[in-house]
Amino acid sequence: MFRKTISRHIAQILLLLFTTYIGPLTVFAAEEPDHAIHEELRALLQGMEKAVNEERYADLAPYFHEDIRVTTINQEIISSRDEIEDYFNRWFGPDGYLKKVDMKLTADALTELYANKTMGIVRGTGDENYILSDSRYYEMKTRWTATVIKDTDGKWRILSLHIGTNFLDNPILAEVESSLIYFTIGGFIAGILLMLVIGMVRKRILNA
Repeated sequence: MFRKTISRHIAQILLLLFTTYIGPLTVFAAEEPDHAIHEELRALLQGMEKAVNEERYADLAPYFHEDIRVTTINQEIISSRDEIEDYFNRWFGPDGYLKKVDMKLTADALTELYANKTMGIVRGTGDENYILSDSRYYEMKTRWTATVIKDTDGKWRILSLHIGTNFLDNPILAEVESSLIYFTIGGFIAGILLMLVIGMVRKRILNA
């Protein structure tokens, strides 16, 4: 009798776990159209993001198609896999302007599939945190649009990617504007001091 009670309790616990954790995942997979494809695309996005955050720039090439067309946040153009690592090493290398970037890329919605589900378009937002070589820190908000394609080996890869930011509302521009105000005020004060000095010199000359 005791064993039957224990077994019944175990069965109830397993059912509860299935209902709470496994059940919803099964329902989600059934309701989401082309779930397997979207899971591959999520892995693609997360893999690329992780490689950048961990500074494994040499590992980025496999996530992109051979004929890639990328417009970076600073509006540079990348047209081949070989140029990807070069771009990051140039900006983030020992002599680079930037020390590190941590990014989080989030899609707005599921990838829109075309061409018999062998191509897709997806867009989203990016939270990109930059550390400059002089240790200054900037939080950048970006928008991105990507075209993905199912390559000849059956793997999904990024064919084109465009990244942009609001040039009217970003921390770097804000710092430049603050600097302009600072130098304008500084120049105004310096001008007043110069006029006072000139006035004092002229007064001494006239009184001599």
